[in-house]
Order: sequence, then C-alpha cells, then structure tokens
Amino acid sequence: MFYALSGVRVLEVGEHISAPFCTKFLAGLGAEVIKVERPGQGDSARREGPFPNDEPHPEKSGLFLYLNTGKKSITLNLEAREGKKIFLDLLRKADIIVENLGAGVFDGLGLSYPHLERINPQLVMTSISPWGQTGPYRDYQAEDITIQAMSGAMYQQGNPEREPVKSGGSISHYRVGASAFAATLMALHHAENTGEGQFVEVSSMEVSVHDDFFSVELYMARKVITTRQKAVLMLPCKDGWVYFRVFPHEWPRFEKLLGFDIEQDERFVTMEQRRLHAQELEALVLPHVRERSKEETYHWAQAAKVTAGYVANVQDVVESQQYRSRRYFVSIDHPIAGNLAYPGTPVEMGDIPWRHSRAPLLGEHNAQIFGGLLRYTREDLVRLRQTRVI
Repeated sequence: MFYALSGVRVLEVGEHISAPFCTKFLAGLGAEVIKVERPGQGDSARREGPFPNDEPHPEKSGLFLYLNTGKKSITLNLEAREGKKIFLDLLRKADIIVENLGAGVFDGLGLSYPHLERINPQLVMTSISPWGQTGPYRDYQAEDITIQAMSGAMYQQGNPEREPVKSGGSISHYRVGASAFAATLMALHHAENTGEGQFVEVSSMEVSVHDDFFSVELYMARKVITTRQKAVLMLPCKDGWVYFRVFPHEWPRFEKLLGFDIEQDERFVTMEQRRLHAQELEALVLPHVRERSKEETYHWAQAAKVTAGYVANVQDVVESQQYRSRRYFVSIDHPIAGNLAYPGTPVEMGDIPWRHSRAPLLGEHNAQIFGGLLRYTREDLVRLRQTRVI
C-alpha cells in the first residue's frame, strides 16, 4: 500500500516521549522509522507503565507500545567506535534523524549536524531539548512539570486561592513532539525541493511559551500579568461535573434554557459582572443541573445551542458513542503484550491511509537492518553482539 511518506527513511535516537511521539506520526504516514536503542536496555519508556495486569515487562509498557507503533527497533552502542561507524552507514541511507538526548550530546559523540551533513547533504536532523542548543540554560534538564512551571503555563492553572497546579499527564512533551513533527515535515519538503538538508532545533520551553500567545501578548501590550481565575459555571451534577462556556451571543439561548432573564439583573449584565458575582450566578443555575447526569446535562445544553461540556474520565472517553461511531480506537496485536486498544488516527486526510501496526521488540530488526540493508553477515552480527556494539 502507498502511504504519504512511503520511501522516506527515519533514524530515531529517542527517549521517553517527545522524539518518539514525533516519529510515531512519521511512521503512521508510512515512513520507515528505525528506532536506535541502547543494547540490553532500550528506550527508558520500556520501563514505565502502565503494564497489562500490572506486570512490569520491557515489552509490555503501555507508554512504549503507544509511542512506537509502526517502527523497527535496532540496538546500537553509539559510544563504541564500530557502533558510530554503523550509524554513519545508516545515515547515508536515511532522510531524517530525530533525537532528544539533550543539547550537545550528539556533538559530544562526534555526530554534530555539520559533520553529518557533509556525509548526507540532504539530511534533515531534528533535535529536541528543554532549552534549545544555545543560551545560558542550554545544559539544564527539565521534566514536564518543570516545562509547565518555567514556561508560565502553570502560573495560570488552578484555583487562585491555592498553589498553582500542573496539567495532567505529560502534555508538554506531547506538544513538543507534535511541533517537531510539523517542523520535520516542512524541512523534508524543503530538502526534497532544493537538495539542501536542514537542522531543525526544537526547544520544549519555547514551544510551551508559543502555545500561550494570549498572556504573552497581553503583557507585551499592557504589562498585565495573567493570573489564575476561578472557573465560572463549573457545576456539580448527579454523577460528576459540567462546565458552561456561554459566549456573549449565546446568553439569550442560555436564559431561555433556564427560564429566567439573567441579563436584567445588574449583577450579571457583563462578563466581568458575572465573574464578580459568580457564586450568585452558579446558585441560580445549579438547580437545573444538580439532578441531571453529566451526559444528560451536556445534551440538554447542546440541544439549545449553548456551549457546554462535561468533565470526562477515561472510561467516558473510551466508551463514548462518538468515538465508537467513528471507529477511532483501534486494536493492535503484540506477540508479548497481547491485543490492546490504542487511540487511532489523529487526523483524517481523505483517501490517504494511516498505518496501524505494533511496536517492535527490543532489537527485533537487527538482522533485517544490519544484514539486509547494510550487508553485514551472520558472523558479523554474532561478533557485534559479543562485543556489545549491538
């Protein structure tokens, strides 16, 4: 089958989330993604849960299985002289490298982009790091909570009367991976049209600051620092929480839904007044939702064309009729982890297919890549394993 990126070869030297998430998209669009992992250890994500039946196993990590669908795995020691030579041989046959080992790490291995570009002039190299490749913070480490804190995002999250809170999961790493994917495609397009490779630098902090353009522009224009605000109209219902985001043009519909004229009350004439008198406003709306389920409330408001939503847990999401009707979740079988459901295609592009296939076992494709692509013999592979190069 022909895919959008059929014929494109990618080397991923990635750990954890950001780089593997970037290359997950490339693999989904049909690129051959060769994941370069450390011999005997592999990607650190292999040791993170969740694990099926809560049984830790490097081939059963839910995080790894999700992030690495459709890829091939080889093991290679980039610190060994022969491992570096093998990597350069692969580089000559690749279109893209994606890595997130940290600023300067590839340079320290003797694999800086200027050196690699001389070997493969059309090479696109995408490097993801917390702070970028330059600047006084270049060598500082950062995790998701650090990125959310130091990018300013966390300052705006949570109850204004309490400490700031981070968003759930590792959202900043996924945003960075998605940004890296878009930038890599643009650089690949440029390389294919001009014959010139590109070095794509992605800073996790800068991506996060870029996402929050409103507070940045507000400060630039008016020197106003955006602070945390209590969510107005986040209300408890029979089995959870619902949120009404009533836009100005929706207020007449909202009033009709509730059966009284809110805007005639001077406490609720403007959005600012509604925010100042949030408790009184919520007290008026609460009786209309308190005895309804969250899903019933959602449909009730949406039927009146009032913007609302309920706070869904993961069971709500997985069992949602909307996702089921679109066949969003897909089942993928794995020889060790078994048959599991995965989030499906993130975008629909007409007749362009998305490839759904399992994540690789550690070093599963050593023989295929080293033997088939680079022409190493079986004896060579035995020697390389014995010397811990692969």
